[in-house]
Amino acid sequence: MQEKPKSFSIKNWSDDDKPREKLVSKGRSVLSDAELIAILIGSGSRSESAVELSKRILASVDNNLNELGRLSIKQLMAFKGIGEAKAVSIAAALEVGRRRRGEDSLKIDKIGSSQDVYHLLQPIMGELEHEEFWIIFLNNSNKVLHKAQLSKGGITGTLVDVRLIMKQTLELGAVAIILAHNHPSGTLKPSAADKQITQKIKLACETMDIKVLDHLIVTQKSYYSFADDKIL
Repeated sequence: MQEKPKSFSIKNWSDDDKPREKLVSKGRSVLSDAELIAILIGSGSRSESAVELSKRILASVDNNLNELGRLSIKQLMAFKGIGEAKAVSIAAALEVGRRRRGEDSLKIDKIGSSQDVYHLLQPIMGELEHEEFWIIFLNNSNKVLHKAQLSKGGITGTLVDVRLIMKQTLELGAVAIILAHNHPSGTLKPSAADKQITQKIKLACETMDIKVLDHLIVTQKSYYSFADDKIL
């Protein structure tokens, strides 16, 4: 008599090994990334469990949740066992996580270091696939008065209007500004154009007694500070 094929369903696992039961009994922090994603997708296929499927998906992005969050619905559906509904669940959950990080950044209302700037802007621009240029406007205590996107460009670069920077700075009554833009490529090295626009803005601000405290290049995982590297 032929044996029935072995089932890879999570339902056949012991309670301690089931992601949902483990979360309820032991808390969220003990679950691996794969187990958390397995809860989102609910089931795997006849050949692998939801956890194994989740591990395979994570392996494709070097187990980096930020990279996973950048995958499109179509890219997620390319994995066997992931239909549109499961792909949407993964994408929605990771977007909620991204927005949660953005809310945490709102708590930063005073800049004390380049790291503060990074934590403030990384949730906004760190994972973008196009380049954006932002300005943080500060008072004389380095308290954030306002932050705004100045321009949005293609992946090769973005245009910056110095006159608009001056106008917004004066309207807000700011005494200092911090420049920031992202590099979708992930490189932290400032380009010649980056250095040129920094000096152009700095010279314009000096005529109005406005300080340019820093210029950050923001990437998904890290940042580069002109001030920290003493090239401002």
